[in-house]
Amino acid sequence: MPQPPSAVSRDEPVIRDRGDACPGALRLHAADDGFLARIRIPGGILGADAARLLADAADRLGDGHIDLTSRGNAQLRGLAASCGGELAAVLDRAGLLPAPGHERVRNVVASPLTGLDGRGRADVAPWVARLDRELCAEPAAAALSGRFLFAVDDGRGDVLSLSADVNVLAQGGGRALLWLCTGDGAPGIPGTAGAGGAGSAVAATAGGAGPLDLAGAIGAAAGAGSGAGAAGDGASAAGNGPASADSGGPRAVLVAADDVPRAAVAAALCFLDAARAAGTRAWRVAELPPEHRPRAADLAARLAAAGIPAEVVPLAAPQGPGGPEPLPGVVRGGPGGTAALSVLAPLGRLDTAQWRLLAGLSGGMRLTPWRGVVVPGLAAGAADSALAGLARAGLATAPESPWRSVTACTGRPGCAKALADVRADARAVAARATGPLPVHWSGCERRCGHPRGTAWVDLVATGDGYAVTLAAAGTAGPAHRTVKTSDLAAVLADARRTDVRRTDACRPTSHDAAKK
Repeated sequence: MPQPPSAVSRDEPVIRDRGDACPGALRLHAADDGFLARIRIPGGILGADAARLLADAADRLGDGHIDLTSRGNAQLRGLAASCGGELAAVLDRAGLLPAPGHERVRNVVASPLTGLDGRGRADVAPWVARLDRELCAEPAAAALSGRFLFAVDDGRGDVLSLSADVNVLAQGGGRALLWLCTGDGAPGIPGTAGAGGAGSAVAATAGGAGPLDLAGAIGAAAGAGSGAGAAGDGASAAGNGPASADSGGPRAVLVAADDVPRAAVAAALCFLDAARAAGTRAWRVAELPPEHRPRAADLAARLAAAGIPAEVVPLAAPQGPGGPEPLPGVVRGGPGGTAALSVLAPLGRLDTAQWRLLAGLSGGMRLTPWRGVVVPGLAAGAADSALAGLARAGLATAPESPWRSVTACTGRPGCAKALADVRADARAVAARATGPLPVHWSGCERRCGHPRGTAWVDLVATGDGYAVTLAAAGTAGPAHRTVKTSDLAAVLADARRTDVRRTDACRPTSHDAAKK
């Protein structure tokens, strides 16, 4: 029977014997349906002209579709082996290859609705653009793996669940918290009860609750409303840093908002130094041996050396219900009374007609890590009719859509390892197998692209059906050994309604249990 993705033991570090093989825009990946290219789009933020050029490339060079990834990036499939040069030229014209040597390390997720709905502590879209420029300008950053991830959260807590290596959380007063994930507890806030559950910082913003403000919970040094203090003072108060049991809990550094882009890159370089010292060729922070994981004090010292004031502060996680991804529908409260549209691409795949329709609505679009698209900047009075047009085009436009929280890997015929056409099987039962828990369909045990920071129903093709397992953060709950395709709808609907609070399935997961 297929096994669920396993947790990385903190006592047994991952030892890599090679570099990562993540595809990129210049490093094409061979698949059964041709070659694929993964185009990094920091923060998912894409202008209309760039989006149209990408659609042209998909039509001319690929299979006429654009796939959305779990990091808000885009993929083209069905490419010929000889098209690399032509594709690179198109992406360069689109501004999507600002630094060819860094193209696979521009993995940045950000709150998709930042600056668009009146929530959040800051509009972090400018932070993302500056972070991308700083990352591309730093020669040493090219050594990061294609799986290393930055998360820039505007304070609502939505992208803290995505197992990022470097986390940024906007605070009030022109400040931000910054920390490296240690792999302890929740991916976003190390040492908490588990992503999306009680006690998790990821869980602070569901149901219209306000932004996630940890400023009141990080100690008197940060609570006076002053700017970030001197690194020396913070370092002396830091104790043993985020992963240490005797430090009184996890730690972060508090920096001025203007310093966030430089500080985030410095955090990534801090990881690279630790990885070299460990000698394990780790791709991600959680893979480092515990004794080599960078402490908050280490990061503060590095920032001080770079002229960036930083203060080490306790990082506490407030209680609260789980914070959702952007729901499909009209999002109001934008700048100047504008509205945005939030839609989902069924199974994360758009044809180029759908893509062009989205790109032409307002002059820009944002890809989300939940395989959705946000279109900002519409006149409030035009939003409802525009949303209706997207529904007619086949996109999921309402919270009750059966496609909400349904994801799948490529499956057959695109992947040689897949044992089933998982997308066809998912389409066949989607309307009859709804429920609160996300579901991910996998063609093999690799479970490429499975959900992060939440419990989910794990379907893995076995060759004569599917193994159906309740999985959460790396551990399986009750499972049906093999379910025939004809019985899947009823079994899946029942599994998606499981009360995960009554299971012991929620434990930490490996950052690399599945490819992105």
